[in-house]
Parts: sequence; C-alpha cells; structure tokens
Amino acid sequence: MATKMTPATAAAKPSKGFGFGRVSDKLLTQFTSQLSTLQDAGLPIVSCLRILEGQLPKGRFKNVLVAVTEDVESGSSLSEALAKHPRDFDVLYVNMVRAGEAGGVLDVILARLAAFKEKSERLKRKIKGAAMYPIAVLVVIVVILVFVLTNVVPKFTKVFSTLPGGVEQLPKITKVLQSVSTWLVHWWHVAAVSAFLVVWGLPKLIGMYPKGRYFLDKVKLKLPVIGNLQRKIAVARFARTFGTLISSGVPILEALEIIKGAVGNSVVEGVISNIYDAIREGESIAEPMGQQPVMIFDDLVINMVDVGEKTGELDKMLLKVADNYDEEVDVAVGSLTALLEPLLIVVMGGAVFLIVLALFLPLMKIIDAVTSGGR
Repeated sequence: MATKMTPATAAAKPSKGFGFGRVSDKLLTQFTSQLSTLQDAGLPIVSCLRILEGQLPKGRFKNVLVAVTEDVESGSSLSEALAKHPRDFDVLYVNMVRAGEAGGVLDVILARLAAFKEKSERLKRKIKGAAMYPIAVLVVIVVILVFVLTNVVPKFTKVFSTLPGGVEQLPKITKVLQSVSTWLVHWWHVAAVSAFLVVWGLPKLIGMYPKGRYFLDKVKLKLPVIGNLQRKIAVARFARTFGTLISSGVPILEALEIIKGAVGNSVVEGVISNIYDAIREGESIAEPMGQQPVMIFDDLVINMVDVGEKTGELDKMLLKVADNYDEEVDVAVGSLTALLEPLLIVVMGGAVFLIVLALFLPLMKIIDAVTSGGR
C-alpha cells in the first residue's frame, strides 16, 4: 500500500505573500511550459528560474519567482520553494514537481503539468465563452423591463387616471402591472439589493458552511441539463488530474487526496473520499467507483478504470476518459447554449406581450369610448 506523502507545505513556512490576488492560470501555464523547455535543454534549475524571472515585468509573479529562486539557491528543492507560495502554486502543482525531482524527470513532469493546465484552461474558456451570450441577453432583458416599468408605465398610468371611473375600471392585468411599476419606482434600491443577495450573496453565505456547500453542489448536479454538464465537468477534471498525477509517479492514495480539493464540487469530493477509504482497505479503484450513493461515474468510466488497473495502464485510460469527457462537455455546452437562446427569446417576447397587453387594453377602451361618443 502506498504511504501518504507529507505535503511540501509542512516542510516550508508559507510566505507572507506579495499583495492581494494570485498569479493568473494563463501566466502560470506559460511559465511551466518555458521551465520545462529550459530543463530539457540541460540548464541548471537556478539558471532557468533566473532567465524566466528576468523576462517578467514588475508585478506579483516576478516577486514570487525572485523569492523562489533565492530559496533554491539557499539549498531548498524547487518543490519546497514553491510550497511557500500556496496561493500561486497549489498542492497538485507542488506534488507533481516533487515527484519529478524524486524521479529525476523534472522536465518531463513539467511538460505534463503544462499540458494539463493548458487543457484545463481550454475547458474553462469554452464554458465561460458559452455562458457569456445567455448572461448578456438576460441582462438586456432585465434592463429593458426595468426601463419600461419605471419610465413608460407611469406615463400610461397618468393617462388611465383620466378615464371615466378611474383606475377601478382597468383590467386586472393592468392593475397588477401598475402595482409592480409603482413599487419598483419607489423601492428600486430594495429590488436591486434583493436581486444581488439572491443571485450572489445568498449562495456565497450558504457556501461558507460545509453542509450548505454540499447542499448547493447537490442541487447543481440535479438541475435539468445543467446538472449533467456539471457531472461531466467533474468527471473530466477528476480523470485528467488523477491520470496526470499517476503518470508523474505520485502514489494513488496521495493522488486521490490531492484530487479531492481540485474537483470543485463537494458531492464529488465526498465520493472520492469514499473511494479513498475503500482503496485503503484493500479494494481496487473501479469497484468502489460503482458503489457510491451518488452516481458520478458511469459504466464507461468504471470499465476503463478496471481495464487500466488490470493492464497496468491506469494513467493512459484515465487520460482517455478525460479526453472523451472533454468532448462530451463541448457537446453539452453547445446543446445548453442552443436551448437557452430560444428560451430567452420566448421569455423576452412573453414579457413584452404581457406589458403591451396590459397597457393597450385600457387604450382600446378609450378609443371605443371616443368613437361611440362621436356617433
């Protein structure tokens, strides 16, 4: 059984940091790729770090690399020096570097790490890009509705107040629209704060507690269409991270321990914890994957992991699973976008229709009254 490797952060005192924020994933991926190339060329690690640090403009990452270089020059290993900056170099990054140092294949491990981060970033960009259009359309819809309710409807209300019988003779749909408009005009700040709390603040507050975060993540997995997409993203991330760590020489149990904090979903994290416990008790990897109360891994994943264990090519099978699920995520994102576009158009059209109907029904009464009076 593999022994658990002590995290590098335990051997090195974390740095005080260099201001707020963290190094961007894009910059970190570029650094990793360049460091791999320089290592492959046979340059000493300190020279590599000096070259890369010299290319960077003034900023957080340059300061971090200067500190890392000084630590390595003082006798620390690269992984120990990186572990002092957990905000920029996470546990996965540090452990892969340490595995490369232990095996004498740091250049190979860095190349794998760069490829891993590039594919992860590509997936994130696709998801964010697909989400931009629906969000933009939704914002436009909200802005238009708020403008109509706060500027157009009040003007019609003044006209309706001149009708014989006053507002009491208005259709019910018009009265409801006027009530909403009046409330929004006087309490728009309450509406804005409430919308902010519901969309952003409340989920953040609930997510601060483990049980709340678990509840939110479970809801995400059960949502129509979106839940399936969330599951595919989690499986793709799990398989790629697991495969990359194993191929880099990280022991299976330690790899699972690292992955738990990298999948981004507490429900999936719980499933991985159960698998970790089962493997520690002597079971295979594939068997507990299919025996979880929440089914995250389908038969294809389980069978490929089983084959990988039996043939000794678990890392290759996991990376194949990751590639397959990346493609499925692309398809799912495209399907979701295609579904949301007409849905948003229908919502926009329905809202406009109801507003027009509520405003023009009384106008039709005025026209009928004027026409009848002129006969």
